[in-house]
Order: sequence, then structure tokens, then C-alpha cells
Amino acid sequence: MTYELDQGAGAGLRLGLILLSTDETLEYEARQVLAGREVNLLHTRIPARADVTPEDLATMAGEMTATAALLPQGLDGVAYACTSGATIIGSERVEALVQMAHPGVPVTNPLSSVVAALGELGMSRIAMVTPYVEEVTGPMREALAAHGVETVSDFSFGQKEDRTVARITEASTRRAIVEAARKPGVEAVFTSCTNLRTFGILDAAEAELGIPVISSNSALLWRLLTLAGQPAVGWGPGRLFGREAA
Repeated sequence: MTYELDQGAGAGLRLGLILLSTDETLEYEARQVLAGREVNLLHTRIPARADVTPEDLATMAGEMTATAALLPQGLDGVAYACTSGATIIGSERVEALVQMAHPGVPVTNPLSSVVAALGELGMSRIAMVTPYVEEVTGPMREALAAHGVETVSDFSFGQKEDRTVARITEASTRRAIVEAARKPGVEAVFTSCTNLRTFGILDAAEAELGIPVISSNSALLWRLLTLAGQPAVGWGPGRLFGREAA
């Protein structure tokens, strides 16, 4: 019997996502952005230890290329979905390791994505909310500063266990966002960690504060889509998804 071929499921963009084996949040929030769209988001999971410490995060570098190779070829973009991991490993090294499996494919991560998002919004002075211990938050402040982003204030839940992070309520995170934004000079709020739920509160927090609120997941999905040529205006929560990237 004869048959026909097409571009496969989605018939639009083909995007790759390298998730942590401990992540329970990003897929749920990504579905809210991509539901009903012609985007095929293909997932693989990189082995990650339960504790979010610099030493544990660094181990993912050795698994990056092999994990990326589990994704099919012909992708329009790939995202490594760990803010703290990208901070410790370094965005350029993450890109190089992924492109060993997918040569020439655009690569992003939450850290580089939030830098791009803040640049798109014209903001450089932020309040930061994280679930991390200081050993992770400190290097993140330094990494942001190296890209011209000043952390005016920050709030941390001081949690190193990723399963617990996934269960921090959105109400708790909203209170932290409001508290961290109180310091004068804050232009935007960044909530860091792909495992920290925020999509249910981003719009309300922005309305209360009158400034943009960006999460690791909103920045990552926005950047992955725009790198692949899809502006995604109105697809997700917050002011970031209300803009068409230059």
C-alpha cells in the first residue's frame, strides 16, 4: 500500500527540552503556553541529584551531550532547563555541549533567557526570588551582574531539596515577590528555578506591583520560541509575552 509523508506531529516548530530528572513543574507550565499551537515540544531528562548545590549541579555537564543526543535531529531550538545548573556550568559551555549532539541548532537556558528577556523589556535592576541556598544564589547574582543585571534585592526560601521546591505554593512565591520588590529602584522581579510554580500568579503580581515579573519558565519558553522564529505574542503570562521580540 502506498503512503504519504509530512513533517510529523505538530507540523510547525520542533523544539527540544532537556529537563532535570527531578523537575515536576516546567512541563505543566509549558503546556499552558503551547496548548493548541503548532509546536512539537520534545522532552528528554538529564540525571540530576536531589539536592541543589553547586557540586551536585556541576555533575550535569558530564551528562549534557549524551542527554541531548536522545532528542531527535532536525530541531529548531533546544533548551537546557535548569537556571542554577546553567549558572554553575556556564551558558557558553552548555551551548557547546548541546551542539555537539545538535550542530548549529540554537540553544538557550533559563539564565541566558532571563538576561535576553530583561534586555527586551529594557530593565537592568531586579529583585530576585529563589528557592536556593546561598551557595547557589550568590553565583547567580554574580552571573547576572556579569551581563549588566543588578540584583537590588533578593529573597530565598533557602531550600536545597528539589522535591520540596516543586511543592512551594504559588501564594508563598507571590508574597516573596511582593516583599522583594519593596526596595527602591527595582525595575522588574525575576523568580528563579524551573521547578518553582509561578504561572498562576505572574499576571496578578505584575498588576499589584506595576512592574514586569519574569520567571525562569516564562523567560525560557519565550526565548526558545523567539530563537526559533516564533514571537509568541500573547501565548503566555506576563508582560514578556505581550511583546514581539526585535
